[in-house]
Amino acid sequence: MGFFLETAIGGLMAGMLYSLVAIGFVLIYKASGVFNFAHGSLVLFAALAMARFSEWAGTVEGLDSLVLRNLVAIVATLITLLVLAWCIQRWCLSRLVNQKPVTLLMATIGIAYMLDGVGQLVFGSGIYKIDVGMPKNPLILGAGMFPQGILVNMEDAWAAVASVLMVLMLAAFFRLTRWGRALRAVADDQKAALSIGIGLESAWLLVWFLAGLTALVAGVVWGSKLGVQFALSYVALKAIPAVVLGGLTSIPGAIVGSVIVGVGEKLTEVYLGPHVGGGIEIWFAYVLALALLLVRPQGLLGEKIIDRV
Repeated sequence: MGFFLETAIGGLMAGMLYSLVAIGFVLIYKASGVFNFAHGSLVLFAALAMARFSEWAGTVEGLDSLVLRNLVAIVATLITLLVLAWCIQRWCLSRLVNQKPVTLLMATIGIAYMLDGVGQLVFGSGIYKIDVGMPKNPLILGAGMFPQGILVNMEDAWAAVASVLMVLMLAAFFRLTRWGRALRAVADDQKAALSIGIGLESAWLLVWFLAGLTALVAGVVWGSKLGVQFALSYVALKAIPAVVLGGLTSIPGAIVGSVIVGVGEKLTEVYLGPHVGGGIEIWFAYVLALALLLVRPQGLLGEKIIDRV
């Protein structure tokens, strides 16, 4: 029983890490109605910026403290992401207003390759570390109930807390603020949003900056855990089926789908892997997402689309 719980908790923590990326996918989709294939590259770009700014801040006299270095790096990264969001809106999205969704989809693919290239050009192509002071030592739970207790990775636990806080803040933003409701209106109908005075340029600038903020949180957590390297952008591949499971329009659904993916892949790999040759963890999420699409295309918590004629 102890081993089962440890595996399930490990899957839960992995799912919360996926959710940090999945939230960004949902955020862009809610505001633009298009799936953003560039978000994985945005996570990498944000992590590279954070790592390099923190490294450069360490060479400045008076910034010897880890807290000060990270604070300077976070501010510099947020400014960089704001400038990046403005460039994407100004030179790409503003020219594609009222275009077909497939056009915007192809644009995000182009943005993804652009971010990979610019990130490597500006910040370098090495492997960098992010140190934000998260505890590295594991926590042992239930030592009196189970032999050797249950091992919990504290980095993953902090990532879970960050995911929950981010979901609460974004949910409040979309439901309670004027700009949040405006972004929802833009996602529903761009022409109608324009007719009531909502500026698409400002809306897209804001949503790309918010996506950059979620990417920064995801990049910091994943970079602290695995190091910042260009393979980090492939983390987004595991978040895609999680988003499909939870629903493209639901921020809480991003967490639900990510948890299902994380727990499911860990349990199946441990208990079924030895019987089928292993490798289940690679394809489990995609097969599960495909099965759900056949019976519920909008996902578990997504909004059902009803076409009226």
